[in-house]
Amino acid sequence: MNEPLAERIRPKTLEDYISQQHLVGKNGILTQHIKRGLIPSLILWGPPGIGKTTLANIIANVSERPFYTLSAINSGVKDIREVIDKAKKSGGLFTTKNPILFIDEIHRFSKSQQDSLLGAVEKGWITLIGATTENPSFEVIPALLSRCQVYILNSFDKEDLIALLHRAMEKDVIISKKKITIKETDALLQVSGGDARKLLNIFELLVNSEDSPIEITNTLVLSKIQKNTVRYDKTGEQHYDIVSVFIKSIRGSDPNAAVYWLARMIEGGEDVKFIARRMLILASEDIGNANPTAFILANNTFQAVAVIGNPESRIILSQCAVYLANSAKSNASYMAIGKAQDLVRKTGDLSVPLHLRNAPTKLMKDLDYGKNYQYSHNYEGNFVHQEFLPDEIINTKLYEPGNNPREHQFRDILQKRWKDKYGY
Repeated sequence: MNEPLAERIRPKTLEDYISQQHLVGKNGILTQHIKRGLIPSLILWGPPGIGKTTLANIIANVSERPFYTLSAINSGVKDIREVIDKAKKSGGLFTTKNPILFIDEIHRFSKSQQDSLLGAVEKGWITLIGATTENPSFEVIPALLSRCQVYILNSFDKEDLIALLHRAMEKDVIISKKKITIKETDALLQVSGGDARKLLNIFELLVNSEDSPIEITNTLVLSKIQKNTVRYDKTGEQHYDIVSVFIKSIRGSDPNAAVYWLARMIEGGEDVKFIARRMLILASEDIGNANPTAFILANNTFQAVAVIGNPESRIILSQCAVYLANSAKSNASYMAIGKAQDLVRKTGDLSVPLHLRNAPTKLMKDLDYGKNYQYSHNYEGNFVHQEFLPDEIINTKLYEPGNNPREHQFRDILQKRWKDKYGY
């Protein structure tokens, strides 16, 4: 039997589907859609090996609809039109169960390819289910996105992945015949990186390389798998590891490492917009106000590579990566918003101070909305002391300037204005 383990034990029903209870649990939104027989066009967004394809298959099976599948990697507009024509014919004249078209890695479709889906989705010839590892807001055209519901699939937790291993030992026609004991799982889970498909493939490689009885330990996993990890990279499982070290190299101010990992991604066929988007996030998160120009350059890089494409985009990406690596660094703004969000979660919806509220009606003015508000531009230096935070959290400092020349200037200004209040 040449079929891999992950395929052999792929769930066929919602009851067998592990994790994503917010979608497919008893009260999950997709469970409710399936019960009613009303399946909307939808986008499944989540990391690799999380069960997007499996879920699409289950939806089609349970709803008893014709199922067509395309991969954005090797399909063009012609392929899309052929499937739509088949779907129109298979739907028939008297059925309300229109066929499902599943498109894997829909983020790799060009605008024209996505445009070719619009009419079929809008007229109900097909129910579209797209799978993506990328943020649909960036990668799916607005016209198509507005016609789809977006559902986020969460990463598997440790218990989910261990449950998958036990299912394989109990249900698989081959693995179940072997005597297997799992003594340790840390290395197995680490090497798989939370990807269920990769986990099961590695597990199968392990048990097939050992004589029964088999004892799975961290030592066994590391000795067998470290040299073979690349073979499981057929669908881009390494892509998150490499973009992570690329970002860490820039954050660590090493342009040589940054360019090396950039080259690894380019040679591996990574989407240039994906690379540029990660640098755009880094420019704000890790450089911020230490050098605001970095964000402008990163944004222009993103716009440029979207227009130019390969192979010339590599030059622009390299320029940006080197600039960001050599730039002064600050995560002060990133830390500030994190602290602010934590504070909001702890304190809830605190009231806006009365003097800062808008007063568009007479009643609001009578209730002292906006009373005693001081308009900053009426004062010297366009500044006057007044309270802007809710009473419950006054004097709470969330922003701490970074240790770099530009934010030293910020600190000087803050000390002159707010030293007594915030302790700068």
